[in-house]
Amino acid sequence: MTHERGHLQDGECCMASAIEARQLTKRFRTPVRAPGLAGAVAHLMRPRYRETVAVDAIDLGIAAGESVAYVGPNGAGKSTTLKMLTGVLVPTSGEVRVRGIVPHRRRQENARNIGVVFGQRTQLWWDLPVRESLRLLGDIYEVPGDLFARNLREFVELLDLGPLLATPARQLSLGQRMRCDLAASLLHAPAILFLDEPTIGLDVAVKARIRQFVRRANRERGVTIVLTSHDLGDIEDLCDRIVMIDRGRIVFDGPFAALRDRFGRERTLRLVLSEATPAAALGAARERARAALRDLPTLGVEQPEPHRLTVRFDATLVGAGALVARLLPVLPVHDLRIEEPSAEAIIRRLYEGTLQLEEAR
Repeated sequence: MTHERGHLQDGECCMASAIEARQLTKRFRTPVRAPGLAGAVAHLMRPRYRETVAVDAIDLGIAAGESVAYVGPNGAGKSTTLKMLTGVLVPTSGEVRVRGIVPHRRRQENARNIGVVFGQRTQLWWDLPVRESLRLLGDIYEVPGDLFARNLREFVELLDLGPLLATPARQLSLGQRMRCDLAASLLHAPAILFLDEPTIGLDVAVKARIRQFVRRANRERGVTIVLTSHDLGDIEDLCDRIVMIDRGRIVFDGPFAALRDRFGRERTLRLVLSEATPAAALGAARERARAALRDLPTLGVEQPEPHRLTVRFDATLVGAGALVARLLPVLPVHDLRIEEPSAEAIIRRLYEGTLQLEEAR
């Protein structure tokens, strides 16, 4: 996506584009004041504010029919981005179009194009039976009667909602409510579905049913999926593309394989030593390995079991071949293998704050 194309006019959108954002930015101002009455008076006379950049000039394009995971640690800017895409928040600067519409300018029209499921919130009426909530939503979105009936029949079957339709929302379990919320979000046949932690707190069986339903909506109905989740199973099972955001900036955008190539620099060389090796030699194996690799930039040599050694290394600094060439002459190696980090491990490190983003750029 380039910036030389100029500004989009409201309503302009490539036919294949579901979401397009350019230099999208959101800043928040929070008051800075001392506690107590004196602090309140001082702030009234001379107000001071702290500015926080939640989303920092991101460029993002999502094609119609894609299924994209939008991930990052808490406070990275995920929810703020979603709120701008849904029209809840107005960007500080930059441009955003959802199916050619500026979300905060044409909220009602944008709402007809999107469905939203938040794991901790419901769009069902608390005291109404589920069936009546769905009917009200159908009226609000002005869904034609035949389309409403067809969609409801399909969702009742796929999500096993039949026993729940007469139950008030307040009596539903979390898993039951999430299944009903998914049906509610797609009743008006939106082109885009935003999922924010859709399986949080659910058991394995309910997660599997929800994932199956979302995959079907994407593949058979062509619904564009934008998923934010801390559940690595959701991300891997539902999305072909991953966008990683950290401190308000997109640090990666691409398929899972490319994620591993960019951030999966650390490798592990696992050595199995011969069973015939004397105990004394096994005890000294780690020290011999460390001595052989002393002048190479390894990350650590460990001996988790007497007949096993592991060598961690940065593949951009030293090759596995160089390590093996040093180790084979000094160790009775029976077998060896090289392990690369999985995409799940990389995402987990992002959430834990241990992923070296700056060095990997």
